[in-house]
Amino acid sequence: MNTLTLFSLCLTVAVYIAARKFAEKFPSPLTIPLVTASAFMIIFFLLFDISYDQYGTSKSIITYLLGPATVALAVPMYMHREIIREKFWNVICGILIGTCSTIIAAVSLSKMLHLSETIQTASAVKAITTPVAIDTVKILEGDPTLAATFVVASGITGAIMGSTILNFFRIHDPLARGLGMGTVSHGIGTSQALNEGSLQGAAASVAMSVAAILTSILLPLFYQIFA
Repeated sequence: MNTLTLFSLCLTVAVYIAARKFAEKFPSPLTIPLVTASAFMIIFFLLFDISYDQYGTSKSIITYLLGPATVALAVPMYMHREIIREKFWNVICGILIGTCSTIIAAVSLSKMLHLSETIQTASAVKAITTPVAIDTVKILEGDPTLAATFVVASGITGAIMGSTILNFFRIHDPLARGLGMGTVSHGIGTSQALNEGSLQGAAASVAMSVAAILTSILLPLFYQIFA
């Protein structure tokens, strides 16, 4: 590991911790840590002329750690396992409908706009967590980097606007709010759901996990039908 890689890795962690402190002090959908931390890192690299390729090794290490971080979300699921078990079929049906709607909307819209095949495949996996999205888009012979970009953009949008949209439609049930956030905004939405409450976070964790599995199974089938 060279000096630049070590420096970039330490800087990323420090900036994210600072962003979390900032979000706690000034709570707002616009101050979610991923947004403020990413903005700072982009500005820093532009000022000091550090290219994305130079940051690549640090990025790979952080991406690798997404797997264990995703598994850690099982903790709130375990804490609320009785409620989830009690409403098991409601949960499964909600996630299934949300997953199918997301896939159909993404593929249909991209085809209506006559976007390239590369963008179509990348947008189709936007609602699932990054590690699964990268592997799934490879099955469709898409671009993993572009897919990851769509995933992050989808997660940030959901985290910023999700609560507002749910409030507008008067959806106040904690389980329903968590399922909605987790199904369409994966890990970033789940993080925001945890800020609302433990049950919301648990429901979002379940939704994120199940939606990732369903998408990896259903997407190739949907894509063949639309293609």
